[in-house]
Amino acid sequence: MMRNFLLLGLFTFIGLLAFGQTGDDITSEDLAGSNNPIEYSAAFLTIAPDSRAGAMGDVGAATSPDYSSMHWNPAKYAFIESDMGVSVSLTPWLRNLVNDINLGYLNFYKRIDNKQTVAATLLYFDLGDIQFTNEFGEYDGQHSPYEMSIDIAYARSFSDRFAGGIAFRYVRSDITGGTAVGTMETKPGNAVAADVSMYYVNDDLKLSDQNLTWSVGINISNIGSKISYTEIEKDFLPTNLKIGTAFKYELDTYNSLTLAFDINKFLVPTPPDYNDQGEIIDGYDPEVSVPEGMIQSFYDAPRGFEEELEEYKYSIGAEYWYANQFAVRAGYFHENQNKGNRKYFTVGAGLRLNIFTIDFSYLLPVKQNNPLANTMRFTLGLDFDALQARKNTKDI
Repeated sequence: MMRNFLLLGLFTFIGLLAFGQTGDDITSEDLAGSNNPIEYSAAFLTIAPDSRAGAMGDVGAATSPDYSSMHWNPAKYAFIESDMGVSVSLTPWLRNLVNDINLGYLNFYKRIDNKQTVAATLLYFDLGDIQFTNEFGEYDGQHSPYEMSIDIAYARSFSDRFAGGIAFRYVRSDITGGTAVGTMETKPGNAVAADVSMYYVNDDLKLSDQNLTWSVGINISNIGSKISYTEIEKDFLPTNLKIGTAFKYELDTYNSLTLAFDINKFLVPTPPDYNDQGEIIDGYDPEVSVPEGMIQSFYDAPRGFEEELEEYKYSIGAEYWYANQFAVRAGYFHENQNKGNRKYFTVGAGLRLNIFTIDFSYLLPVKQNNPLANTMRFTLGLDFDALQARKNTKDI
């Protein structure tokens, strides 16, 4: 009965997601509602780069380890089952607006021993081609802007249930091509950052005589230097606190169901309110150091505690596996209308074919005519353990 109830609940949830879009278009009121979003640069670091998490409402802090754990929680690599793997993901971005923006994600991990794992990733955001014009509207050159990050991570298990991880990141953002803005010269932005993460998992629990796995994850990402495109102004990176939990229930020998929930908050100062003379009348000065800005982000909202609560984003996701070979996923992401107003459902599927894993996800915004509408992600993973096992079988 419990198994049937959970399966019914999952597919009802997926059905609601499939028809979850309202008939309303985005209006000027929706855009005006985003009246005090958090300000930062290198926003590509916040985009979900892989299909599995992208199909589950962007949850990933506490879900089971996979190829793309670097983005969500590097500590999870300590408990990944395979000794070595590589994956590549592609996300055509903002296809409702342009047709030449793409996000690519390349991952590699290698287990050192039964306690330690290292990983490396490349995230590349191709922004297409931009034609520049001067103040007279005349052609003034062309540039192919891009942003990228290169990551390396180390994860270690301290017990059978607890692991920690740290990642180091180099960020480069070339969006201006050195074009002058008025009399001010511009340059590519460069920054370095780090992630600190923890992961706890307990797979000895029971529910109705079936195995239940509970996991918790925490990741503070993009702790680093500010980034600058001029010699004067410096911007914060999207430093982010992610906390999540997940429950995986083994329905029977062939079926399993995972439910996951994440909370996110940017650890970046909230813009204050200014008067006509440029003086702060509510809130705090955002021109502070990175460590001070991380602490200040918990209490600096101009409208007080109510606005602080608005800065938390929520994600919920579900994943069903059959025979550990076919997966169906769904989720929902919610961001307050005053802090960006991103609200969308996600669905997707996954397939394991011996040595390969293929994943797909699709995004359905709550409001129609949304730039994020019809966003698709594709991920292809290669398990070197399965490849070696297949080779050994052939040799025999």
